[in-house]
Amino acid sequence: MKFVDEFRTSEPVARLANGIARLSAGRELKIMEVCGGHTHTIYRHGIKDVLPSNIDLVHGPGCPVCVIPMGRIDDAIAVAATPGVIFTTYGDMMRVPGSKRSLLDAKAAGADVRFVYSPLDALRLARENPARRVVFYAIGFETTAPATAITLLQARSEKLTNFSVLCNHVTIIPAIRAILDSPDQRLDGFVGPGHVSTVIGARPYRFIVDHFRKPLVIAGFEPADILQSIYMVVRQLAEGRCEVENQYTRAVSPDGNRRAIEAITQTMELRAHFEWRGLGFITQSALKLRPEFAEFDAELIFQTPGLRIADPKACQCGEVLKGVIKPWQCKVFGTACTPQRPIGTCMVSPEGACAAYYNYGRRDAEGGFEKRPAPQPSGVGLS
Repeated sequence: MKFVDEFRTSEPVARLANGIARLSAGRELKIMEVCGGHTHTIYRHGIKDVLPSNIDLVHGPGCPVCVIPMGRIDDAIAVAATPGVIFTTYGDMMRVPGSKRSLLDAKAAGADVRFVYSPLDALRLARENPARRVVFYAIGFETTAPATAITLLQARSEKLTNFSVLCNHVTIIPAIRAILDSPDQRLDGFVGPGHVSTVIGARPYRFIVDHFRKPLVIAGFEPADILQSIYMVVRQLAEGRCEVENQYTRAVSPDGNRRAIEAITQTMELRAHFEWRGLGFITQSALKLRPEFAEFDAELIFQTPGLRIADPKACQCGEVLKGVIKPWQCKVFGTACTPQRPIGTCMVSPEGACAAYYNYGRRDAEGGFEKRPAPQPSGVGLS
């Protein structure tokens, strides 16, 4: 299969791992993979097992489900419980815990909550149920925002009066800046998000190299993509360079997807501030509907609690999202908190770091995770 099989064969993986070991010899390096999809590739395919022990991969705030705070979940549940509402959302939001219950619990209690694959599915429900108010719970980074934007434009063109959006779209750049500004995190470089970059392109990451002097390589999602991106970061560090490079050239262009960006700009604008789980309030880090689309804005149409709610004391999702601790270092990981009974969001989402560790990690006798001895350089390197 094109763009899959050739990125999973053993020869390029061995050559890349060998090159990483050679270039990083004698240095302890900490590299953050921002995207949760990358985290799952790393653990599903055992990439940690072929890396040298001096390369430490840490996880960033790139899981869109994981960063939504409890208060915004409670807002969604309040809207879903409103009589006459059909509340729609992506499937992985159903089990995210609010302060007292989840959307799945609300559905069990009688709310009409349905998961959809696209906001256009929610729009179809609005057409089919003119006597009901259909609300779409919009979450995600710039990756999913264009679909919401196009749906809003379609709803306006059809003059649908029973459709609205509860907007929780967030933007990746302010989150990365917050990580870099954090005093409790030291990073040597980044494996940049692939899906977000298909929309925003490569240029927005320039501040990372210009102001923080950290290399970033935009990566695809296959095993060889990840390893090649790590190799490119390590090579920059070995050569004393600091650049934004694009490994994912088959999908990402320097300027991104201009039509998608135009649709977002036409329908949404930046919020003054937005609360992120684990990162607190970040200035201009999320999107809301423009005033011209107020008739579709569920935040204006419905009454919501609008409260800031602290995470459970036992949950350390915030530290995991900032890369300060590994998931297995959380006190409730794998015991009180599992994918079946999650306490925090990182254990719920398919892109959550805790779910990746739980599903694909191997715990050792001391509660950590095993790491096989890394291969030593054998003379088969990369130029």
